[in-house]
Amino acid sequence: MLPDDPSGAAPSAFGALRQFARRSLPEEQCELCSAGLPHNHQHLLALDSRQLLCACDACALLFARPDAGKYRRVPRRARWLGDFHMSDADWLALAIPVNMAFFFYHSGAGRVQAYYPSPAGPTESLLPLETWQSLVRDNPPLAGLEPDVEALLVNRLGTRREYYLAPIDRCYELVGLIRIHWRGLSGGADVWREIESFFAGLRKQTGAPAASAAATGAAAAAADNQ
Repeated sequence: MLPDDPSGAAPSAFGALRQFARRSLPEEQCELCSAGLPHNHQHLLALDSRQLLCACDACALLFARPDAGKYRRVPRRARWLGDFHMSDADWLALAIPVNMAFFFYHSGAGRVQAYYPSPAGPTESLLPLETWQSLVRDNPPLAGLEPDVEALLVNRLGTRREYYLAPIDRCYELVGLIRIHWRGLSGGADVWREIESFFAGLRKQTGAPAASAAATGAAAAAADNQ
């Protein structure tokens, strides 16, 4: 820690320097080693609690292997699945009550689980095994999902038909923003703007085509009827 200026002069060079150092400190720390973290840092998933931990690159690297222990590094990649095959009948067979969901393999449960975001947080929907197996047959990239930390993220609001392989922390991010911004029965305008902003960022990251104004309007209208 920088010492105070013993002369008591104000403003002192030491005092100004100390204030600058305080402002320069990172806002977040690695939850394993306490190292300072940048804003765009990595995450680890605790397999027992499914909680996310902020991690520095060095600690995240320790848990990059599937057999690394109780934590697993969350991948940073996201991928748009432009040739994904899912009919409306396939979606209805999943029995998910809203038009947005994510699917991942839960190693502890030994099966693929489906969750959809809601004002109360992530809600599980029972997933028929046969339907998932059919999706994997029609969409080979699903066979390569990293257990626990990578998901199929589906957005079918309005006329949208968007499918991504996404890190589990991005799915949690979507759940969180819906929980925070939802108002009333239909969610309110703010939450639908946040959802659109989230997927716009995902499209930019993955190179997916930008949404048309008509699709955005249709998604908002459909959302009012959820």
